[in-house]
Amino acid sequence: MRKRLLFILLLFIAWLPVFVIQKPVFMFYQHALAGDCSFVDYLLVMLHGTKLDCTIAGYLTAVPLLLTLVSTWLPGDWLKKVLKGYYLFTGLLVAAIFAVDVALYGFWGFRIDATLFFYLQSPTDAMASVPIGLAILQSLVFAIYASGIYAWFRWLLRFAPGKDSTAPTFGKRMGTSLAIILLGGILFIPIRGSVTTSTANVGMVYFSQNQFLNHSAINPCFSLFASLSKQQDFASQFNFFPETEREALFSTLIHNPSSTPQTDSIPNASKRLLTTDRPNILLIILESFTANAIEAVGGEPDITPRLNKLCEEGILFTNLYANSFRTDRGLVAILNGYLAQPTTSIMKYPAKSQTLPSIAKSLREEGYNTDMLYGGDINFTNMQSYFYSTGYNRITADRDFPLTSRLSKWGANDDITFSHLYEEIKSRPTDSQPWLSTFLTLSSHEPFEVPYHHLKHPYLNSVAFTDSCVGDFIERFKQLPAWKNTLVIFIADHGYRYPDNLNEFEPRRYHIPMLWIGGAISSPRKIDTYANQTDLAATLMNQLGLSTRDFTFSKDILDPDDPHYAFYTFNNGFGFIDTSGISVYDNEGDRTLLESPSEGSEERVRKGKVLLQTLYDDLGAR
Repeated sequence: MRKRLLFILLLFIAWLPVFVIQKPVFMFYQHALAGDCSFVDYLLVMLHGTKLDCTIAGYLTAVPLLLTLVSTWLPGDWLKKVLKGYYLFTGLLVAAIFAVDVALYGFWGFRIDATLFFYLQSPTDAMASVPIGLAILQSLVFAIYASGIYAWFRWLLRFAPGKDSTAPTFGKRMGTSLAIILLGGILFIPIRGSVTTSTANVGMVYFSQNQFLNHSAINPCFSLFASLSKQQDFASQFNFFPETEREALFSTLIHNPSSTPQTDSIPNASKRLLTTDRPNILLIILESFTANAIEAVGGEPDITPRLNKLCEEGILFTNLYANSFRTDRGLVAILNGYLAQPTTSIMKYPAKSQTLPSIAKSLREEGYNTDMLYGGDINFTNMQSYFYSTGYNRITADRDFPLTSRLSKWGANDDITFSHLYEEIKSRPTDSQPWLSTFLTLSSHEPFEVPYHHLKHPYLNSVAFTDSCVGDFIERFKQLPAWKNTLVIFIADHGYRYPDNLNEFEPRRYHIPMLWIGGAISSPRKIDTYANQTDLAATLMNQLGLSTRDFTFSKDILDPDDPHYAFYTFNNGFGFIDTSGISVYDNEGDRTLLESPSEGSEERVRKGKVLLQTLYDDLGAR
């Protein structure tokens, strides 16, 4: 009995150094973020992280416990052989999760979660973002770590119980079985995370005001598996307020028909941006364009000179914020006026995403032709099904370009696709139906491999390349007859973590440009109102005199009766910005990460929480 019980405890304890060593390795790997961390910080990360390490160790010990229980009644050497196979599998799994997680964090800014599986639906495209050197390095990390885990547990299996020299009595076997079952009950405590009403969650390892230290303490296996359990029952998540309180507070955050009657008329002169109510619309979604790289909206100079010049010619929205950090979320925010989710992506649920209102659907009902252009793989992250259900009747993607034009890992570079777009518009009769053309660029996506070498920083160089393509395209487009009746909208799908020392949750990470230019613009101006990507839908629809009733989360940036604020989400957290200040809240840690000023922060957090709760209620109902 004693040998079996000690063996199970040994296997549980043996996982702890395996997981604890991940913490300093992770921090060394992310040395740019860990530069100011002291030796004490490393120790605190390892200490606080053991809470979730124990949880995963408990799960991983459950199978050996059951096998040891069976060995009480079926003695022999089979237990060691089966456990060798089990630890080979678990070693490979744990090593793979860590190797992927430690690399992705540098791009995503959060520990691995179920988002990974969304992108792995198109593994070739997912790997396009991974430089060859990084892939080789992570393969080595995986191989060394997996080998070490397997060797460690294989050595420990020498202590596994074998065949007893004398056959134990029935009573002794029964006693041993009951003791193992009791030990299993005790093992349930670390699996659950506590003996109180609280169960294991990522937030239980948070201990610092430094978010990087909190992230470093998270067990990546727990982060991944916990997020998988949160992917379905959306309506039950983020229930911060009773329904009556939620409804009352949410009504203050959207257009209120009782204060300003909902009409489908053209806005008055003070709100009028366009010279026509039925312009052609070219919506250009700029991949990963942060405002921090664009001088016209407060960013660095000399990176986007062509776009800076265009900002003087059109309507520039200086305080616009992306709703999220990934393209799949950003597209939904822009095209559907639907808030991004911090723990999932509605694009991965076609049955739900097809129920969303959209700019393309609204314009098709008014006789617009709608088409979508993207130089990459249109099947990546369910894009093709999403675009068709969103209202586009024609899609052009990498498959429509010759192989010689698809020189980037992602597909056709922006110089190729902008040229295609120009020729496409040039061929359209000027007296044809109005059209909506949407174009998603891709050259400023990792790994930033572009035929342009003007700046040392790879991201900035890719942005500068796309900027040059934008400038050349607009110069040529201005010579076409279609320019006179066209509204061109530039907006980013999301920002980028530049400068490199930005935290993932900081507002600057989500500040993006939006610019309206074209012959259909009445006059240049700057609009400093705080707004979201989602607000494009209601603002544009009102300019065209079309209904905005279905766009629940979209506000008219120009309507003084609408509340004006910016709301963005990161991995299980959100930011809320209005004229009173900025508040950033972490759902996992149940705490405010940033407040400036502290006065009014509680109310800003309340507003962010009610938006999140309403969003997930709506998501669950679709």
